[in-house]
Amino acid sequence: MSPELLILLTLPEPVRARYQRGILSQFPDLVVNVVDHHSKVSPAIECADILVTFGPMMSDAVLQGAPRLRWIQALGTGTDGIVDQPSLGPQVIVTNMHGFHGAPMAEAALLGMLSLARDVPRSMRAQQAARWERFPARTLNQSTVVIYGVGDIAKTLAPLCKALGMRVIGVSSAPREVAGFDEVVGRDQLTAVAAQADFLVLLTPYSASTHHSVDASVLAAMKRGSMLVNLARGGVVDEEALVAVLRSGHLAGAALDVFQREPLPGDHPLWSLPNVIVTPHLGGFFDRYPDHALPVLCHNLGCYLAGQFDQMINVVRRPQTCVL
Repeated sequence: MSPELLILLTLPEPVRARYQRGILSQFPDLVVNVVDHHSKVSPAIECADILVTFGPMMSDAVLQGAPRLRWIQALGTGTDGIVDQPSLGPQVIVTNMHGFHGAPMAEAALLGMLSLARDVPRSMRAQQAARWERFPARTLNQSTVVIYGVGDIAKTLAPLCKALGMRVIGVSSAPREVAGFDEVVGRDQLTAVAAQADFLVLLTPYSASTHHSVDASVLAAMKRGSMLVNLARGGVVDEEALVAVLRSGHLAGAALDVFQREPLPGDHPLWSLPNVIVTPHLGGFFDRYPDHALPVLCHNLGCYLAGQFDQMINVVRRPQTCVL
């Protein structure tokens, strides 16, 4: 029985087609099906040996209907939404992407900080009302940014912040020296350094240990008038506590790209808060993303089809039982 691959991507059709064409250009005999939502995977998932997707686009029902599934290629760095699904079988390999998210994510972080500092939402509301309204902007220069999560993205972001005249503090699993940072402290110091932040930028991976790690106590410790940028995962922040400090004015604003539930429900209060910028998980999503992801995907696909599982790259979960 020939292997079959299913692409599950809730992205514009040209993006889905780009991945399908890229795979078929190198593996023309492979059966490649494409769906745009996890509710539409049947019947293709029943015959799928391979699944290509992003963690936030998954549901456990996908795995429940996938008896032949042996490998999931996550198109993002994060594999939450995949490895934490209860129906993920022990025989399934999980691989991810990394190494090319630094620039787009760092730019997204800068965009969030600059948009909040310049109060772009206020300017946009004035434009829509044809109202000439001038007000002083804040600057990133001479401010302090605390970056929670010191991985490849943060290592790209920190020097850019330094170039803008910012003091940069990192929060990681353990204190250490990292180029571009003035200081890197352990996670147990998050509340203490949050009190120094003009901007708190979240880049930490989501896990049980980081779930709601930015809670009411961390948010309360932040300076009045400080700002939050979340490009990590929604579950890192206690959203109820965040709404409360935004409504109270303790935080001046937040730029949020990720949420506990995605898509963000239409009745969620974050949509209507005037000091919040909502973007639909766009941080690492850029026009040349498939050009970077497809070589990794096709390398792993070639190894998988040849039975050379030990040659697959970016493996984050190895099978506990025989793959084939």
